[in-house]
Amino acid sequence: MGNQFDQYDVGAYYDEMFEEGLTVRPHYNQLLERFAALEPQEIERKRQLADNAYISQGITFTVYKGNEGTERIFPFDLIPRVIPGNEWKHIERGLVQRLTALNLFLHDVYHGQRIVKEGIIPEEIVRTSKHFRPEFMGFDVPKDVYIHVCGTDLIRDRDGQYLVLEDNGRCPSGVSYLLENRQAMKRVFPRFFNRYAVRPVDHYPQELLEVLRYVAPHGKEDPTVVVLSPGIYNSAYFEHSFLARAMGIEIVVGQDLVVKDHKVFMKTTRGLKQVDVIYRRIDDDFLDPEVFRKDSVLGVPGIVEAYRHGNVSLANTIGTGVADDKVVYYYVPQMIKFYLGEDPILPNVETFLSAVEKDRGYILDHLPELVVKAANESGGYGMLIGPQASKEELEKFRRAIQEDPRGYIAQPVIQFSRCPSFCDGGIEGRHIDLRPYVLSGEKITIVPGGLTRVALKRGSLVVNSSQGGGSKDTWVLEETEETPC
Repeated sequence: MGNQFDQYDVGAYYDEMFEEGLTVRPHYNQLLERFAALEPQEIERKRQLADNAYISQGITFTVYKGNEGTERIFPFDLIPRVIPGNEWKHIERGLVQRLTALNLFLHDVYHGQRIVKEGIIPEEIVRTSKHFRPEFMGFDVPKDVYIHVCGTDLIRDRDGQYLVLEDNGRCPSGVSYLLENRQAMKRVFPRFFNRYAVRPVDHYPQELLEVLRYVAPHGKEDPTVVVLSPGIYNSAYFEHSFLARAMGIEIVVGQDLVVKDHKVFMKTTRGLKQVDVIYRRIDDDFLDPEVFRKDSVLGVPGIVEAYRHGNVSLANTIGTGVADDKVVYYYVPQMIKFYLGEDPILPNVETFLSAVEKDRGYILDHLPELVVKAANESGGYGMLIGPQASKEELEKFRRAIQEDPRGYIAQPVIQFSRCPSFCDGGIEGRHIDLRPYVLSGEKITIVPGGLTRVALKRGSLVVNSSQGGGSKDTWVLEETEETPC
């Protein structure tokens, strides 16, 4: 196989490239041949080429520790993840089913709450969700689309089965890294894409723009669309500016917008210009100081009233966070059955709710064996990995669960799949997940693949960039080209 893979250890995991005994999976054949033939110095040269491209374009993220933020170049691994076309088709069907159910749930929960009245989800779970917005009960959102952009995180278990780890239905980030990863691979390995029939991803910004235009108020044919960002100090500002540039629209901060007569206007050198659709990358709490947090300087006073009057559309809409609450996640399979009359195509990870007395007892008795997550945290924060935790950490979470049972869930430790990665001067298996980006407008569309995140630290299961993770390019093959020859 070549020196680069001679010492590779599949381990007791599902490996994306190899079956047991280092038998290469057919859709990785040519990839293995290409990488196995590379000399170490050539690999290092290509890695440097990719890193320089990221540095020159300012592709960064911010890690927050305490009250300080440290900006870093996003780590990129050269060995791509390859998904056969038939495998992707299964994922795609599952994601369409899931987002359809989530949008139906959000419409229901802000209207008749039939799912609560029929006993599928306890009323208290919805009412106490941090991101449930009772102010919007009875409010009809444009085209009945609540989550326009969803980032659903998938993992694979030891058997290779895809499982949903969580849904991100507020302001999912990372798609800019997906797009830049593809450009980096094309620069570093320009001939690879002629040998593999890899489905393109560069149409995502145009697809996103079409979704945003679709929900324009009053069916306006040529709406003005903007990206609303918290500003340059936000950890995802690179992505906000990247997407605005790719869609050919303006990026604004709260101070660039003003509300007059229940309409939103953008300040320009030629005066005020009405804004019709806002792709917001600001959480509800900071969106309008007249309605939510009074101390917010990031939002736009009066924007909620403009929204209520139907003069501006927001994507994602206000209140979608109730659907990505990790406690509500537990009920998504029941939602799919309730609204669609179907079994989930992509199952959830087994989950225990500390809000349920029986589950809470199990969690507290098995804390060193479980992964515990705060219901409304993200980015790998507010999480305990029991087998790796100290006694102090275990006791801290034990007290937190007892004090706030509604605030936590627990899941078994799943040794999710690994993929060969360049680490520590060689090639080693590293755990990965997958975040596909699902767009909901006139129809549901999904960019082929998604952001494959990599836990670059040996043995780590945490793939978040904020916790030391990196990423890979994700190749979805055309169905007729699953096994290159």
